[in-house]
Amino acid sequence: MDEGQSQSRAESWAETMHGNIGNSDIRLAHVDSSAGTGSDHSIGRVERESIEDSYFSPRATRAHGSGNRAVVEEPDPFRTCFERDRDRILHASAFRRLAGKTQVFVFPQDHQRTRLTHALEVAQVATAMSRALGLNVSLTEAIALGHDCGHGPGGHASEDALSQFVSHGFDHAVWGADVTLSSLNLCSETLDGIRNHSWSRPAPKTPEGEVVSWADRIAYVCHDFEDAVAAGIVIADQLPNDVRSTCGTTRSSQLRAFISALIGTTITAGIIGMDTSTANALAQFRLFNYENIYMREASRNQAAAVITMLRALVEHYISKPQLIEDFAEIKGSDNDAVHNAVAYVGGMTDRFACRQAVALLNWNSSQLPQGIDTN
Repeated sequence: MDEGQSQSRAESWAETMHGNIGNSDIRLAHVDSSAGTGSDHSIGRVERESIEDSYFSPRATRAHGSGNRAVVEEPDPFRTCFERDRDRILHASAFRRLAGKTQVFVFPQDHQRTRLTHALEVAQVATAMSRALGLNVSLTEAIALGHDCGHGPGGHASEDALSQFVSHGFDHAVWGADVTLSSLNLCSETLDGIRNHSWSRPAPKTPEGEVVSWADRIAYVCHDFEDAVAAGIVIADQLPNDVRSTCGTTRSSQLRAFISALIGTTITAGIIGMDTSTANALAQFRLFNYENIYMREASRNQAAAVITMLRALVEHYISKPQLIEDFAEIKGSDNDAVHNAVAYVGGMTDRFACRQAVALLNWNSSQLPQGIDTN
């Protein structure tokens, strides 16, 4: 595009700055806009809450009577309490930083997953199941989008790295609900689902939280395998026969099999779960990923490098707490240098953590996970 075309496009765009005037004194987005609702009233929060019973399952979480927050707030006129939670998480810096945090590969290539894309895929899987089961989709989505916001840089290795500084250990689920997202004043139902999405934790108190627990595992098993195949780490034919016969070798067929199994089983049994045969295939699939992807030598070396680096960074910030005095997300917390250092380092993206190690600790770039550009 030459300079003249570029200038013309810029001028054309600028002309739309104030929109377009319609037949009455209102502004329209397009010069030929004509879309409307065909109604002269809005469907507000109270009205929508009042009709939840007509399409929710008996045990679904209702927005009416929920919205239990640590700090009481006036209800929104249009959004339910769980819709507000979903919006707050989506706009939180902790959620945005998931784009720079490891799912499987540190410093992933453009097509490989990050913690952010993982959260979005979990939300897709969870809402598909929740909608089919007549559950609260807004609560489901809020939990799914927020479930990994407590993860540190470098994937699950950060939990090993940071645990020595935290009483009872660093669990990304608990940390996410109780520390990382605490400033958002989320509903107790949302925080419970985030805090307890891991299978090693107590069961969530809502069916929506249970759905997210399953969606998390279904999503990462399928997409981590797809990324590993694309990277040449494994090939599809390596999957155990029982897994291939149950769900196939492509992400779409695998998601379809696991999602359909959970919906079908839950409708039949009345409790959120999966039939034994399909659940066994999911377990074998997960075991295959552990043995061939997560625990391969390159992954172990990557984890070791992350652990050493993060511990050194935390110790540095403990000794120099003035460097994090203005860190907004922990400002106002207890004046504990260890807590603040862990919160600060845990919130870093992979790239920022590595660059801080080089800049502050004179870290040798050869000790960093491979692929980082610290310039």
